[in-house]
Amino acid sequence: MKKSFLALASLSAFTVAAHAQSSVTIYGIIDEAFVATSNADLSRATATTAAVGARRFGLNGTRWGFKGMEDLGGGLKAVFVLENGFNPNTGGASQGGLEFGRQAFAGLSSDRYGTVTLGRQYDSVVDYIGPLIFGDQIGSSFSAHPADLDNSNNAQRVNNAVKYTSANYNGLTFGGLYSFGGVAGQFSRNQIYSLGAHYGNGPVNLATAYLHVKDPNTSFFSNSALSSGIGAPAAGGTSITSPVYSGYMSANSYQVISAAGAYTVGPVVLGLVYANTQFQNLDSGQSGVTLSAATPVGTATFNTVEATATYHLTPALSAGVDYSFTKSNTVTTAKGAAAGGARYNQFAASVDYALSKRTDVYALASYQVASGTDSTGQAAVASINGLTPSSNGRQAVTRIGLRVKF
Repeated sequence: MKKSFLALASLSAFTVAAHAQSSVTIYGIIDEAFVATSNADLSRATATTAAVGARRFGLNGTRWGFKGMEDLGGGLKAVFVLENGFNPNTGGASQGGLEFGRQAFAGLSSDRYGTVTLGRQYDSVVDYIGPLIFGDQIGSSFSAHPADLDNSNNAQRVNNAVKYTSANYNGLTFGGLYSFGGVAGQFSRNQIYSLGAHYGNGPVNLATAYLHVKDPNTSFFSNSALSSGIGAPAAGGTSITSPVYSGYMSANSYQVISAAGAYTVGPVVLGLVYANTQFQNLDSGQSGVTLSAATPVGTATFNTVEATATYHLTPALSAGVDYSFTKSNTVTTAKGAAAGGARYNQFAASVDYALSKRTDVYALASYQVASGTDSTGQAAVASINGLTPSSNGRQAVTRIGLRVKF
């Protein structure tokens, strides 16, 4: 292994020497901690939500990767990113075991016209709304919206995607993504598209985003190599285990409309996020899900509001609090039974202290209360993102950790 890294370092040095305006960087984050959770229903545990797996969800997902740039002249550059997510406790790969499951893309970037990239990438909700949610700041994935149902905390990636990101025009940036379904003769099958924009000027930051996914159980929520391709999840007909929306995987399409804003007052940053998430045409016969008289029909809608406050006490010390409320509508099955109508109240707090530019320590906590009826037609249980769902309507998690960047 050491010889391999020495060879890679030598190759990189040679490349930089030969092309003064080009670079390849190895980077990463290792985020490890002590975690305590309450009320986990072990009968619902999976490989990604079991107690040990929960250790992966820190302030940032643990990762390593390569990123590079080659100056082609005239303000044009070739760029690429290959990024792997992994579990620091076992060394195993995250994102369904994919080698570069977080990101894998290449493209061209212009100082004047923006950037076009192709590969496995983030959608516009992640790019534009994500930076303004508490979970992407100092709150961790445990403070994301229940089961990250709107994907603002990047639980899912998009395969086979072409993406455009504009240059910065006096604080305004915008972009979009399109994923080809890849099914011959069925152009719209498994397709994904999104649009977003951000405006930042002084103390004000505003963002909006739209995401639309066809056949989401196959193209999006599987988060694996079969996403945006032919096939369907195997066991149980769905890869989604959270009762927040696992009952809606028969949906023909999935849609997110979101807006967010933040305002800085001295050392304090106040934020507000709204997201409308819909699982549309639930009885459409989407591949991978067997329909029955118990399958919900119509459209399931979730509305989420989040309010945050972060206080930068010193350049090294930050603290923050967060509250989010999510409510779903009620849908019925062919039998007339009710599903949905759940309510989720979630509270989170976090403190982060930087020991250096690359190393920090932190402590965080999240607490969720659920009520009503969930997507499966059962009494709603708490389901903090990244954890095994609770055995009842309440769940809490605390994490004390260390994060090292390189």
